This record gives sequence, C-alpha cells and structure tokens, in this order.
Amino acid sequence: MERLTTAPHLCNLDYAASTPMRPEAIRAQQEYDASPIAGANPNSLHTLGREAARELEGARKTLARTLGSHVRPSEVIFTGGGTESDQLALLGIAEGARARDRRRSRVITSEIEHDAILDNLPLLREAGFSVTTLKPTREGVIEPSSLSDALDRDVALVSIMLANNETGVVQPTGELARRAHSVGALYHTDAIQGYLHIPFDVADLGVDALSAAGHKVGGPVGSGLLYLKGRTPLRPRTFGGGQEAGRRAGTQDLRSIVAFAAAARAAHSLLSSEHSRLMGLSASLYRRLAASRRIHPTVPDILDRDRLPGIVSIFVEGWESESLILKLDSLGFEVSAGSACSSGSTAASHVLTAMGMDGSDALGSLRISFDDRVREEDLEAFATALLDLVG
Repeated sequence: MERLTTAPHLCNLDYAASTPMRPEAIRAQQEYDASPIAGANPNSLHTLGREAARELEGARKTLARTLGSHVRPSEVIFTGGGTESDQLALLGIAEGARARDRRRSRVITSEIEHDAILDNLPLLREAGFSVTTLKPTREGVIEPSSLSDALDRDVALVSIMLANNETGVVQPTGELARRAHSVGALYHTDAIQGYLHIPFDVADLGVDALSAAGHKVGGPVGSGLLYLKGRTPLRPRTFGGGQEAGRRAGTQDLRSIVAFAAAARAAHSLLSSEHSRLMGLSASLYRRLAASRRIHPTVPDILDRDRLPGIVSIFVEGWESESLILKLDSLGFEVSAGSACSSGSTAASHVLTAMGMDGSDALGSLRISFDDRVREEDLEAFATALLDLVG
C-alpha cells in the first residue's frame, strides 16, 4: 500500500461513512485465520463444518444480545452489508406482506432516507407497489401525525430510518411503529447509523425489522445483519441455497461475521458510559464553531433535539462543501459533506433540501463524525482550523 505523505497527521472525522476496525475485530479475524476452521463452510456436515457452524451461531447470539434482551438468535439474518439488509427488508417484507394479504400494495417511506432505500423504490413500483414518501419538518423529523395522515389498510410496510446519517437527528421510531401497526402495516427501520451509537432495545422500538452494518461500529466492511421479528413475512431476494433458514442464499462469510460480532460486543459494552461523553463533545464542538457568524448548524436548535452523539452537521455561508473538504484535507482533517455513498455528486444534499434548507446553504454543508475513539484535542484542533479557514 502506498504511504500517505501529504500531511504529518491525518485526523479521521468521517466515521459516519465508515469506521476503522476495532482491535477486538482485528484479533477475531486473526484468531479465525489461525484456527482449523479457517475457510470451512459452516453448512458442511463434516467436523470442521460443524465447528464453523458453532462459531457462526455464537456470533449470531452475540449480535442478538446487542439488539435487545429478548431477541432470539433466529431473528438475526446475516447479510453482506447495510445496503443489502435495507433492500432485503424493503422488497422482501413488502412482498411477504402482500402475499399474506393482497390488499397490502403500498409502501410508505420518507424523503430523508439513505439511497439504500430511495434507490430501490423503482423496484417496488416495478413489482406493483405504490410508494408514498413523507416530508420531514425543518428540524429533520418525520412527524407521527404525517404518517397517520398517509396510513390506510392498503399499506404493507413503513420504512423510516432510526437516525439520519447526515444530520444525526433521531426519529420518534416507537411512536411511528405504533401508528403503522394500528392499521396492520409492518415497520422496518434503517438503523445503520444509529446501531450501537444510541442505546435501544428493539422491543421498546416496536419494529418488525431493523438493518445494521458492521463497518459503522468498528467491524469489517461487507458485514451486516437484518433483525426480523418472529413471524414477520419475508420473501427472499436471492436464491440458490438454504442458508440463513432459507432467507438469504449464499455461504456466510464467517471471517467477517466473527469480527462484526467482536466489534459489536466491544461497542455495546461502552455504549452506556460513552454516550453522554460524546454528546458533550459534540455539543462543545457545535458551540465552538458558532463563534463564527458564517457557521451554522443544519438543524435549528440542534442541541435541544434527540440526536446521535457523534455527528456534527453544519453549513458555512459563502463556501461550497467541496472546497472546504479539500482545504481541510490539506490541513490533515478528513470530513465529508454528507452521505459517502453520494459524495461524488455536486448537487445539494437531498436530506437538507427535503428539510427546506436553501439550496445555496445546503451546498456548503459539512458533516463531522466520530465515535468513542475520538480525541478531544483533535476536535479542538479541527475547530481552530475551520474557524481560521472561513474567517
């Protein structure tokens, strides 16, 4: 790998895009590589296969515990990442609900979802579903009343994210799910950004399905899960094997799965102690940046909102995101303008424009993101650099 020589110290503040692997995850992979079951298929009947299957189910139990105290391991489906989990839930549950009741032919989602949801809406329409997308408030919240206005007995599925990956705003998921269930609709939440960054139990959320990804919590890229509550109908999207109880075909990547489980166990153990500390650090950064009359939060009164602790979302008057990102990069600070999955786009963020932000302001947005591994002095150095840069 080519060495990076452009800056003496590169400070990664783009953890919402992807996180470095935790030491626990790296060790889990190393131990797997050194073990007799390395490369063994956990679906084989021989001794190594059975040993691999035990490791697979051990990882499944570990991840189930991070989702809630009463989650059964059988309710965890391993996938190849968050995007696959979202697509499996969106299309698989909608089709499963319609197969159970032919009247269920509509899906409700929101305008601020990740592209892993929004870019699959055409597939829903091709499959014969109609789609309703809800508009957020200026504060980035999907109001339960707006969902109630859109609900009827034809709704198969409601899919609204747990927390937004750009603004960090946490949605009122419990109430949204309750209202969906009041008309017999199922509820899925994309928790890819919120999983193990805010405490929750799926039983309290009341959801029927939840997506998560390993690389957002210190696990490897290419690992993910879909929590599927027992008896929730699901039509598989891939075929060719009976893996994952017939719900997701393909040999499981055990090496990545054991690392995902190790990272999740470590993050879960730190969640209660680190949550308040990180909320304080992000609040301090918001206040520090407010020293400039040109820097503003993308969400009004953000410190009074229910939000993720490790996302700081701002915009800078008179600047474009691309210029800011490149100048900060030259100073050794790595940030983004929003979702990494659409970072090549020159258009304003669909999340911020859906919230009603002026397009020119949205073009100057920055997202600073981190987890429990952040150093307070790095956040302070970043703030100083940005304030000096914008004047």
